[in-house]
Amino acid sequence: MSTPEARLIGQVVDTVRYPLTEPDSPAWRSVVARTRRELAEAGCSVLPGFIPPALQDTLRREGASVAPLAHDEVETVNAYNIAVDDSLPADHPARIPFRRGNAFVSRDRIPQDAVIHRLYSGELFQRFVADCFELPRLHELADPLSGLVLNVVRPGMEHPWHFDTNEFTVSMLTQQAQDGGVFEYCPGIRSARAENFGDVRDVITGRGGHLIRRLELRPGDLQLFKGRYSLHRVSEVRGATERHTAIFAYSERPGVIGSVARTRQLFGRVLPEHLAAADRAVRVDQLLD
Repeated sequence: MSTPEARLIGQVVDTVRYPLTEPDSPAWRSVVARTRRELAEAGCSVLPGFIPPALQDTLRREGASVAPLAHDEVETVNAYNIAVDDSLPADHPARIPFRRGNAFVSRDRIPQDAVIHRLYSGELFQRFVADCFELPRLHELADPLSGLVLNVVRPGMEHPWHFDTNEFTVSMLTQQAQDGGVFEYCPGIRSARAENFGDVRDVITGRGGHLIRRLELRPGDLQLFKGRYSLHRVSEVRGATERHTAIFAYSERPGVIGSVARTRQLFGRVLPEHLAAADRAVRVDQLLD
């Protein structure tokens, strides 16, 4: 395929290992089949070296240049990011507090010519990701802040145990911590029909180690993850180097915009688009967030 889109993808992706410029080719289908199998078995698939080595320093520098723009706020949260009231049982896992100190750079502060922005908007990349998740297509979020973000975890901070609000997550490490900052997750610990509070409580109180898997991610690795049903965290970052991760947010339907409360929590501000969309929110299930 020789189109402007294919040339763009060819500039930022190792297309020898990951043939995004040859959709539906035998090589494409082979990578997709492996990714689907890993997602079905473990809720997570990592495509190592998705960004070629020659571009990985650019990837790191571009992330580091915008990291100081992150909305940085330390707060007390729980695994469900919900308010706790008297209706919850005393042993409910939502009653266990965490200190969260991660920060986010919003999409409108990431240059459009950055590697992660070019990748996020690429039609062939979106088609590939949709195929891996066995979806007919994906849509960029209509949200001007949260479609593409850079997650920043500074030394001494962590992103504690939580569930995602989306059923699937696409991310890429752009800068590795000097020490710590390990991605840990519990695949399929809950489902759309069962919260499984007992196992969740065991994990976050240190008694569920047998349920935890750990990934040593490297810059340029693409991670596909079913984070709605898998409890996960990034362990404390240690040393002198921040951990940076690009998060590519897509939806199965067009026009999705984040809630006012969640947007203000992540970015410290909301825009008119968030206020206008406040009455149109649609949930995919009745789980606690």
